[in-house]
Amino acid sequence: MTEPATPTVLFVCVHNAGRSQMAAGFLRDLAGDRVEVLSAGSEPKDEINPIAVQVMAEEGIDIAGNTPKILTTEAVKESDVVITMGCGDTCPIFPGKRYEDWDLTDPAGRPIDEVRPIRDEIKRRVEALLASLTSASR
Repeated sequence: MTEPATPTVLFVCVHNAGRSQMAAGFLRDLAGDRVEVLSAGSEPKDEINPIAVQVMAEEGIDIAGNTPKILTTEAVKESDVVITMGCGDTCPIFPGKRYEDWDLTDPAGRPIDEVRPIRDEIKRRVEALLASLTSASR
């Protein structure tokens, strides 16, 4: 019996500095090597949002060394699941992929007390996503 292929999940938001980085951090932490995790942005910033780094550190997850990346057609093509977070129509669509749009508040410019609930909602959604991915591969 062959092992099922490792699914690839791509998280996309406009700046790839907050929401998508937090989601990728949670999925990497929770899934380990069971899922390939990518993140990108349609208009990436120069650095990760420091408040996002701080709230993830509170969860024991270090995203400080990550760098925002530009969204490429290749990243979408190689992904099984594409999770968008407010990037609108800039995300290319390919048949046979699973797409979800997570309507999440952008943490950019918000104080830490407003970013924590965003982080917690992202964690809840990532846990549900991981459960669906692992049940689908059984």
